[in-house]
Amino acid sequence: MENINQDDAPILSETQPENIVNAKRYSPNNPPWNSIVAFFLWFVSVLLIAVVPALFLLPHLINQRIGFSDGEALVRFTQSDPTSLMLQIGAIIPAHLITLVLAWVIVTRLNTFSFTEMLGWKWGGFRWWHAVFLLASVFAMMLATSSIFGQQDNDLMRILRSSRVIVFMVAFMATFSAPIVEEVVYRGVLYSAFQRSFGIPLAVVFVTLVFSAVHFPQYWGDYSTLITLTFLSLVITLIRVKTNNLLPCILFHFVVNGLQSIVLILEPYLPEALNATKPVGQIFHFI
Repeated sequence: MENINQDDAPILSETQPENIVNAKRYSPNNPPWNSIVAFFLWFVSVLLIAVVPALFLLPHLINQRIGFSDGEALVRFTQSDPTSLMLQIGAIIPAHLITLVLAWVIVTRLNTFSFTEMLGWKWGGFRWWHAVFLLASVFAMMLATSSIFGQQDNDLMRILRSSRVIVFMVAFMATFSAPIVEEVVYRGVLYSAFQRSFGIPLAVVFVTLVFSAVHFPQYWGDYSTLITLTFLSLVITLIRVKTNNLLPCILFHFVVNGLQSIVLILEPYLPEALNATKPVGQIFHFI
């Protein structure tokens, strides 16, 4: 019986499909893509957020006979015209979808590997009380920084004040689109490759800062939000480090943004006492 088992072992392994054999070599911390490819995905994701809304906006600008020679006037129009704002925000969804498709191609090598297995679709020991503790820490940071620095205005808050339709659009995008796409790009593809190439500490610092820096333009000048955003980016990156999986990062990102969306949508209906000194929605920050 022993000789039969020994003889059978290599035959069984040889008959396994090649993609299954190769997949066993890879894991979320040893991905089938390198840092150059990961950086390329990140660069394209940022480029799409800039280019796709511009393409959606172009026909409207032409129809409104908005001149392109006066840059300041063009910026003022695109940041104040409700239709322009809705077009730009709505265009983020197709930009996210294109990014997700490209990420799927990179992660799976055109369906050679499992998308979820290569990114880590398990809880990795992450429990509900971990999420509660971390959520309390994040929102405590939001309140603390708001108390220390006050609440400066930022581009996002100005956009949200333009109309209730835009509030709902931003809330939908921030809750259902951004957590998946951004986590796949940053804590999925980018972190996985960089921690293998440069080690965990450098990967944590790099991904935390790059994620924050991409969001800085819309919050620039609002120090409370910038600090909270960086802290939140660090927390989510450390979740990825501790669990070795992307799923807990997506869930945590979803809950943080979802809670903020609920508060923002309900803000007009909250008791006036809560908004006496500072609008409740301005305490919260989307990522």
